[in-house]
Amino acid sequence: MEFEQIKEYTVGDDVRSINWKATAKAADLMVNQFQDEKSQHIYSILDMGRVMQMPFEGLSLLDYAINSCLAFSNIAIKKGDKAGVVTFSHVIHKSPAASNRKTHLLGILEMLYGLKTDYLDTDFGLLYTWLKRKVNQRSMVMLFTNFEYHSALERQLPYLQAIAKQHLLVVVMFENTLLESVAESQSERLSDVFNQTIAGKFIYDKRWMAKELNRHGIQTILTKPKKLSIHTINKYLELKARGLI
Repeated sequence: MEFEQIKEYTVGDDVRSINWKATAKAADLMVNQFQDEKSQHIYSILDMGRVMQMPFEGLSLLDYAINSCLAFSNIAIKKGDKAGVVTFSHVIHKSPAASNRKTHLLGILEMLYGLKTDYLDTDFGLLYTWLKRKVNQRSMVMLFTNFEYHSALERQLPYLQAIAKQHLLVVVMFENTLLESVAESQSERLSDVFNQTIAGKFIYDKRWMAKELNRHGIQTILTKPKKLSIHTINKYLELKARGLI
């Protein structure tokens, strides 16, 4: 429930909601009136593990995720939703409470400034436990991470499925634009053909992983790093328009 207004007491109102300060000023019983909370909790969760250190055009995947998180949180707050941010790897690093206050975006900016990967493996089990303990209401969870191999996704899939049962989970993964350029290049030597084949296999695997997540009921964004912000914002607006959040 969220606060709506202060009104005069009428028979049947909960006496526990009496606002004694307003009552003293008005010389009449006044009560706080509440309504069902309309704003939703929207969490951007940034994987700070080694998978996010991969560079693209001078920025790491984590840098792209941070920029997208700020743009996405700004839109969510303007839409009246409460934006929260969680950073994690083998531990939960920072997790300010979700809010839609106008000053909250500045707090998120200060928190994310200068953030770097810690080159360690990410503990998705820890993330699931934290969300279950700290985030009690169903929320939208935008998870910025990356999987390059089937085995990496398969290890974490049970935790992602468990999170998706409690929240609307959107997993954000990155296309490898360098591999795409190799796969699309002209083949002049046998080594070029070999490189193209390997690059094509990695591209296929990444698309297969996105489909596998969708098959388990998990929303997925597979995007080039430069188009990350527009795709995350569009996904949020799409899910909101569909009434899923």
